[in-house]
Amino acid sequence: MKIMVRETPKGMEVYVPKKDLEEIIVESEKPEIWGGWAKLSNGWTFDMPAFDEAPKLPITVDARRLSVE
Repeated sequence: MKIMVRETPKGMEVYVPKKDLEEIIVESEKPEIWGGWAKLSNGWTFDMPAFDEAPKLPITVDARRLSVE
């Protein structure tokens, strides 16, 4: 699923265009979110792609949704 990740004053935010959804990342497997899972404030969890070094934000990536709560 294509998602956009951006930095906001509240923290890292994910925008899902197909769902017109904007949610803050509230928990992640790794501090920099890349290469692990990231949980959104609505309960959705995404498997985030890995990067050798943190990419410049905002960025659109292909992430796999792991759960829907």
